[in-house]
Amino acid sequence: MTVTFHNPPTAPAPLAARYSNIAEIDLGQVTLLVLSGQVALDFDGSFVGGDMTAQSEHVFGAIGALLAAHRAGFEHVVNVRTYLTDMNLLADYGAVRRRYLTGTPPTSTTIEVSRLFHPEALLEVDIMAVVPK
Repeated sequence: MTVTFHNPPTAPAPLAARYSNIAEIDLGQVTLLVLSGQVALDFDGSFVGGDMTAQSEHVFGAIGALLAAHRAGFEHVVNVRTYLTDMNLLADYGAVRRRYLTGTPPTSTTIEVSRLFHPEALLEVDIMAVVPK
């Protein structure tokens, strides 16, 4: 098994902390991609504000770019973890998520948290994907 860590140029680089956006784990016939949590940050490090729908669109766009950098897509996602600052906004988030995750639903955990690292962030999403070789 080989583990490689990446920060591809297709998504904003980590800002405040030292971490990698993706862990790529070679499991022989497949590759497991583990993505760090994504929030609505732009390439220049500025926060993309707005409502839950706008932030969700930005987050799933970033996830899509990270997946594409590894020849993967949303059809390869097997697990989604979502952290919301207000569970009352779940329907808005869910409407965006359904546009990206159109196949067999992956496993999922959604929890409400008191806050995220950026005061304007309404959500953070991390995923795992399994990509055949």
